[in-house]
Amino acid sequence: MQTPTIRGLADVLDIESRPYDDFMPHGSVLAALEAVASEHAGRPAITYIDSHDPAAPCASWTHAEFIADVRRAARTFMHLAGGEQPRVAFLLPAIPQAYLTLFGAEAVGVACPINYLLGEEHIAELIDAAGVNILVALGPTPELDIWSRARGLKGRCPSLKQVVAVGSAEDAPSFGTLLEAQSSAPLLDLPTEQRDRLAALFHTGGTTGRPKLAKHTHRNQLHAAWGAACMYGATAEDVILNGFPLFHVAGSFVYGLSILLAGGQIVLPSLLGLRNAQLVQAYWRHVERHRVTLLATVPTVMSALLGVPRQGEDLSTVRCLLTGGSPLPSELAESFESRTAIPVRNILGMTECGGVIAIEPVNADRVAGSVGLPLPFTSVQAVDDAGAPLSPGRDGVLHVRGPNVGPGYVDADNNLGVFTTDGWLVTGDVGHRDAAGRVFVTGRSKDLIIRSSHNIDPVVIEDALLRHPDVLMAAAVGAPDEYAGEVPIAFVSLRPGAEVSSEVLSAFAQDHIPERPAYPKAIFVLDALPVTAIGKLFKPALRTRAIEWVINDRLQRIGLHATVHVRVETEGKTQVVRLLAPEVEDLAESVRNLMAPFALKYRLEKELEGGRR
Repeated sequence: MQTPTIRGLADVLDIESRPYDDFMPHGSVLAALEAVASEHAGRPAITYIDSHDPAAPCASWTHAEFIADVRRAARTFMHLAGGEQPRVAFLLPAIPQAYLTLFGAEAVGVACPINYLLGEEHIAELIDAAGVNILVALGPTPELDIWSRARGLKGRCPSLKQVVAVGSAEDAPSFGTLLEAQSSAPLLDLPTEQRDRLAALFHTGGTTGRPKLAKHTHRNQLHAAWGAACMYGATAEDVILNGFPLFHVAGSFVYGLSILLAGGQIVLPSLLGLRNAQLVQAYWRHVERHRVTLLATVPTVMSALLGVPRQGEDLSTVRCLLTGGSPLPSELAESFESRTAIPVRNILGMTECGGVIAIEPVNADRVAGSVGLPLPFTSVQAVDDAGAPLSPGRDGVLHVRGPNVGPGYVDADNNLGVFTTDGWLVTGDVGHRDAAGRVFVTGRSKDLIIRSSHNIDPVVIEDALLRHPDVLMAAAVGAPDEYAGEVPIAFVSLRPGAEVSSEVLSAFAQDHIPERPAYPKAIFVLDALPVTAIGKLFKPALRTRAIEWVINDRLQRIGLHATVHVRVETEGKTQVVRLLAPEVEDLAESVRNLMAPFALKYRLEKELEGGRR
């Protein structure tokens, strides 16, 4: 299957002018992978870097070897399920066994990737909600402790029949041994042509005791992945360095299945991925050794890579750096491009739509602030408060509809306000499309906090703080951050007569929040939290305070706090930071350098005598 390269809207319209089966002929992920393996049998599919040392040997699978192990995994899950439909959860980092588990489970049942950083209680809630009967988890290893939370789940989750270890564990069968016992022959009599068959359940980040499991069909995943491959202009010659975990749709489909479908190769950077500090320091040498063509990162990693010394590595094979998951400051993209000569392209996606909505085509010029063109056969529109579509250039809440949009959540009550009855997914992002069809995201209407592509539901933080006996009200919002895009911070008001410090509340919250990325960076105790006329928390006011706090903090660090006043104002549906100073010209460069890493609109203005402008 040849990848049609998309360079602009005309290419999208050309694809859409032909039958959909010309674009995606396969009825299941397994069928698509089988076709790739038949065409590119001897080409590398997966390479695993086991050491930060670029000279160390690596494990590798060809496409033929990879599909053979996917078949073995599928048969293993059918055997372990004992006549039931396999529902396979996994707690695995970005290692080859995670891809075998994902696609093996989807071939014969349903996959349920789970964030291995969650606490055991939270993992158990997700397993129960998904009706999981098989769990695959990383066995004991000094580098990454997952097993201590996995081994007790069988006793507390009624549906869970078997826990399997990747590696060696005394009290669980070995994933590798189980695979060796199975045939690698093609799987026959499978529902390979049922595109709308359930393939996976992906939990949205930061869920609470009310798990939100998004459904994926085979159609959703294939459309998102193949659409991404077309935007990249991907071919069998491509090699992507992908350190995203597979519980994140980016690791699974945006930078995973997309490259496999094109016949290309995924390089996995060690057990810890790009959290491996030694590997990051040797990043460019790994890129050179594996002749990487595509880099997959978040803006946080882009910033870190700019600080990694170059030693004359040959990076001529690299076509592009792909990023998404959190806002991309234009200044960061420009700095990366100018210092590395590697183009940067932005991506917009959601868990609920296979991970991809729009992508800036690799073979077209980057447009500052754009997240690119919608995938073929995918509609994106900005709507006003009444739900009416807006004309190009006007900001509204972005809605998306297409084959990548999933059928909703396991708990249908969660669909309200997210999935409309006529098939639209309400993204919660504020933005617009321009006259050329590009999508721009300018803000957010939903409460979700996105920290280095990790989605955090503020309710996780708020519920934890409300368990403290002295807290009356609590609200968490995202504060802008140079490295993570956003970090969570919290505001609380106390019960009458209560006194408790922010430090005590912070320690309390950490004891009751199930995931480390959700730990609030700061907690502020206010006399009262802002509310609407009907008593509902008014979070826009708190987001304004969060921005003002961050910018004032950074101004103070560079000695400008007494010279520049910060005011955050709402213009339309977006927030603009106004920086007021008596002498604009003298401060312009310092302010520009300060604000460059933030994905914020700002203006530096002269402060009038006798008061602020």
